[in-house]
Amino acid sequence: MRFAPTELTADERRLQADVRAFLAAELPPGSYERALGMGAGKDKEFSKKLAAQGWLGMALPKRYGGHDRTAVDRFVVVEELLRHGAPVGYHWVADRQTGSIINRFGTEEQRERFLPPICRGELGFSIGMSEPDSGSDLASVSTRATRAEGGWLLNGTKVWTSGAHENDWFVVLCRTAPLEDGNKHQGLSQVLVDLTSPGLEINGIPFLNGEAGFNEVVMNDVFVPDELVLGELGMGWAQNTSELAYERGGPDRWLSTYGIVEEFLRINAGTQLGERALEMLGWATARWWGLRNLSLTVARMIDDGQAPSVESSLVKEMGTRFEQDVLQRVLDLVDLEPSPAAASLFERLVAAAVLTGPSFTIRGGTIEILRSVASKGLRA
Repeated sequence: MRFAPTELTADERRLQADVRAFLAAELPPGSYERALGMGAGKDKEFSKKLAAQGWLGMALPKRYGGHDRTAVDRFVVVEELLRHGAPVGYHWVADRQTGSIINRFGTEEQRERFLPPICRGELGFSIGMSEPDSGSDLASVSTRATRAEGGWLLNGTKVWTSGAHENDWFVVLCRTAPLEDGNKHQGLSQVLVDLTSPGLEINGIPFLNGEAGFNEVVMNDVFVPDELVLGELGMGWAQNTSELAYERGGPDRWLSTYGIVEEFLRINAGTQLGERALEMLGWATARWWGLRNLSLTVARMIDDGQAPSVESSLVKEMGTRFEQDVLQRVLDLVDLEPSPAAASLFERLVAAAVLTGPSFTIRGGTIEILRSVASKGLRA
């Protein structure tokens, strides 16, 4: 496992400045409700404006509506969007991972069908990996696809499916062949499923604040035509592992609560901060900068054609713990009972983090699973 030191180039810094100028003009303070990282709301029109700037599908080929840019370019754009608390929810999963997976493993017909609308900000995707009673053991999926005329019949349940009630499609990891010799990784495949399909039911899983970003998706004889099988039959585990490198190593895994630190500085502008506050800011800045450079290295590795699943797992493990530690250190400094209905943006952000923070170390893989992945990489 290697993390090579790296910095942004001059061209990448110019891109960063362009994104900052766009956000300052498009989302000035007071014109929107700042969110916690990728927990932001959905605004399809905003997603389309980003697409018009060339900032969706950045690393996808131009012939499919992409821009043939790098994973690092996308890193730069995403970091600024998340820091600004922009409403990235609609295009988030499609841009972060689904487009790249379809481009890498999909058929030409699938690329032509799905990639252009993803690049235009017109398609929202969800992730169909986790299941009830499986914990973080993704290979233990019980969702099955059985042969039918012209395709497959899909039966099973997925949980923690973010945005399924608002998105258009999701990629489902399922078993297409019986379990043999106890090897759970064999016989798994990925399929593209329309979230409005007959036989598909979506049930919200609410947070403590009543919001239902997570969902349970139940599939009863959902028909999936052969042309919507993604990649090779039986290669779903390898494809899924590749997908997790996109999901786990980005800025979304360490920037969720950093906006609280920035808002803390804004409300205390012009005042003399105490020793404990300065210590917290120094700790948060140092940890943030270290994680940022590790995450940037993962993006460089993707651009070099590598599949840094181990490195991205380590970034995710460290990053989501950092997100929760930041929240706790801020709470130790301030005397308040945060309320989602508070007049202060700072208090609303703190309240949102308290209510949703427990999910940070679960989504995208639990701490224990990620440490296992990282330790195997260290022994390799």
